[in-house]
Amino acid sequence: MSTKSVIVALDIGTTKVCTLIAQKSGKNLDILGVGSYPSQGLKKGSVVNIEKTVESIRHSIEEAKLMAGIDELESATVGIAGNHIYCFNSSGVVPVKNKEINQSDVDRVIEAAKAVLIPSDREVLHVIPQEFKVDNTVGIKNPIGMCGSRLEVNVHIVTGKTPLIHNLVKCVEQAGLQANEVILQPIASSKSVLSQEEKELGVVLIDIGGGTTDIAVWKEGSLLHSQIIPLGGNHFTNDLAVALKIPHNEAERIKTTHGTVLKNNQLNDTYLTVQGLSGTRPREVSLSFVADVLGSRGEELFQVVRNMILEKNLQDEITGGFVLTGGGALIKHLPELAEYILEKPVKMGYPAAFGGMTTAMQHPKFSTVLGLLQESNHLSNARTLDEKQEDEVDMFDKLGKSIKNVFREIF
Repeated sequence: MSTKSVIVALDIGTTKVCTLIAQKSGKNLDILGVGSYPSQGLKKGSVVNIEKTVESIRHSIEEAKLMAGIDELESATVGIAGNHIYCFNSSGVVPVKNKEINQSDVDRVIEAAKAVLIPSDREVLHVIPQEFKVDNTVGIKNPIGMCGSRLEVNVHIVTGKTPLIHNLVKCVEQAGLQANEVILQPIASSKSVLSQEEKELGVVLIDIGGGTTDIAVWKEGSLLHSQIIPLGGNHFTNDLAVALKIPHNEAERIKTTHGTVLKNNQLNDTYLTVQGLSGTRPREVSLSFVADVLGSRGEELFQVVRNMILEKNLQDEITGGFVLTGGGALIKHLPELAEYILEKPVKMGYPAAFGGMTTAMQHPKFSTVLGLLQESNHLSNARTLDEKQEDEVDMFDKLGKSIKNVFREIF
């Protein structure tokens, strides 16, 4: 199997590292292997221990390679989050050199939009066009081939702290892979979970991970806003551990098997046995109290999201409501609580099936890594197309030079 036809996606999260290996089949993908391993060495999406992070990545990669039957891998597309990520919108304008807009005009106007003052300890991860304007015509997605004298663009710029980005890339390289692309996680999750119709209508993706919650706001097919909130599933678990005075593993078990964020009368009469800290006896705990603890953290999270929407004045853009995804979104009745606080329709988002996915992979916890795989395939296809076009240009240049040489020799 050619390594050029193999694509690898690597989701390095706070609670788990997930690796996907797929083979390109034309423009489609066939998933060959998946590896998942508990993550150690990250806190709120950022690397705090390189050695432990490398070990987790290596175990995840080896598991995926074993399933795929592949010995060697070259590179991977890596997801990034963390509260060091900062995103903002910008705009640029350039005159059109010729009457017809071409790719060089588009490149120039995007460069003009990128020309903003960024702190020296930050670097740009993405510059995503939202819409183009040609003279007085607005709402253009692709201006190439249009006639005009003035080209404008609105873009969404994603930046991250350079040392933290380099730490993540260093961990991947020490685990034996090159990081060929670093992609913001909510962009990847949106790729796998949201339909184009939802992105057009206006929707907010809320991807609840272990250490962070990733937000992506879409309207008319464009990314209007993205943000990383330093609250995630681990905070729900930690709250339970502290409130019940139990180990973290026991709190995680209770959260996933018995946890809910909404109380009802039935919970008042229901108790479960919990194992306390070492040396203490098991005891009975009311499910109503568990719901109180989890519900309080859920209210805080969605209130932060609500305040963000109001602060950015995006409430009128969200026609399609909110979509929850990620492993941390699986607490019972979380969508109902979100709908109550956000005052918009809320649903659970599952990755769309492709490439021979099993039903086990159509799970919110795989949303990011599946999106990374699709983004990587899209970027790979775009690079292949660019290379073909360059080859065609080179071929015509060589042909033209050959014809000129023939005419020189004749005449």
